[in-house]
Amino acid sequence: MQHSNAVNRLNRLPISRFHKITLLAVSFAYFFEFADINTFATTAPQLIDLWGITVDQIAYVTSLSFVGMFIGSVVASTLADRWGRKKALIHTTLCFGVFSLASAFSWDLVSLSVFRVLTSAGLSAMTVVAVIYVNEMYPAAVRGKFQAYAIVIGICGTPATNLIASAVVPLNDWSWRLVYLWGAVGILFVLFTRHLEESPRWHESRGEYDAAEAILTGIETRVAAEKGPLPEPAPPIDETRPAKASPRLLLRKRYLGPTLLLTVLWVTQTIGFFGYSSWAPTLLAKEGFSVEKSVFYVALTTVGAPLGSFLASLVTDRFERKWCLVAFGAVIALCGLLYGLTFNPVLIVVFGFLVNLFERGYTALGYAYSPELFDTRGRSLGTGVSYGLGRLSNAAGPLIIAALYHRTGYQSVFYFIAGTWLLGALILAVFGPRTRPARTAAAERPRAVV
Repeated sequence: MQHSNAVNRLNRLPISRFHKITLLAVSFAYFFEFADINTFATTAPQLIDLWGITVDQIAYVTSLSFVGMFIGSVVASTLADRWGRKKALIHTTLCFGVFSLASAFSWDLVSLSVFRVLTSAGLSAMTVVAVIYVNEMYPAAVRGKFQAYAIVIGICGTPATNLIASAVVPLNDWSWRLVYLWGAVGILFVLFTRHLEESPRWHESRGEYDAAEAILTGIETRVAAEKGPLPEPAPPIDETRPAKASPRLLLRKRYLGPTLLLTVLWVTQTIGFFGYSSWAPTLLAKEGFSVEKSVFYVALTTVGAPLGSFLASLVTDRFERKWCLVAFGAVIALCGLLYGLTFNPVLIVVFGFLVNLFERGYTALGYAYSPELFDTRGRSLGTGVSYGLGRLSNAAGPLIIAALYHRTGYQSVFYFIAGTWLLGALILAVFGPRTRPARTAAAERPRAVV
């Protein structure tokens, strides 16, 4: 059977300039994804004063944004399989940049809500495609580390946006629009497109062996010119080319288990993380802190985010990813609870810093862990659907948080969020499969993992 042996040929490559340029491009996309994801949260306190919107209206806008994320994730899985990983990555990044630009020109809450839903769809779609792309382009032994490296660089977009917002939002009645213009800079991702290669594993999965061979040969030639002669790859394992994936594929036992597990992982991560990041500025302002101070305190806490991704890069390929996720989730729950139980500005910053540090490490670990539970055939669909369902869950999350805040107060919100993190850690500890052993061509075949 014809076979380009993409998995083994990529796995035996040393890290080279090709991998570093790819990392830079993906990191740029992540940077503006993280920069843009909290723009509404940082401008909402100002819009309360300017447009007279309420906490409940903020909850509805936030909820609709997560519906957009779900749609974007599911659509992304289809686009990545139909168009290819590279083309889908380009178009989804342009999507969120264009609609962030449109958000800067919104004239009322309804128009801003529409643009934010469309922006959120692009953000989530880009994330799904980027996770799959990194998984398929880097050697198995270091893909977790490079996934985390991309997040280390990309996550800097969060404190950058919060610090920019803390400086420009209070200036005057229109300066909040500059935050959305900043998020739109992601459009410049087009400058990287000529440096990216399509995933040869995607071509191979479609039976396009000549295209896969051409890309692999080009990559190997560049790497060999830089690093010297390459070792021989392990021999391929002949297998029937998989048929086109359909949504019904996820109902099979070998895919249903990991899809359900990852749905729980992303549901608890989504409600837990966005419960903090989306609501902290508004709730602090409601509890008596000025808009300037609430945004500034949250900006300081997000400085921990890049350090958390770096921490993940140190442990992701050294220890079992499942147990790293469990440990990080438990620490986030504890620090987040302490964050909600204090009104001391120093402690708010300290515990918020720790929440951001471990949560971003958790996300980097999750991005590496998720696609490893599927073979090439089910990777895009399983990753996209589980990630999308996680994001969709937070359509209800903001409404629950708003109801808790109104009925039982500020601190009850953080009891709820901490409980969410603990639930996710417990389920992952009991049902999560191990993935640390080196991935081989045989491991790429469909298998029941749960």
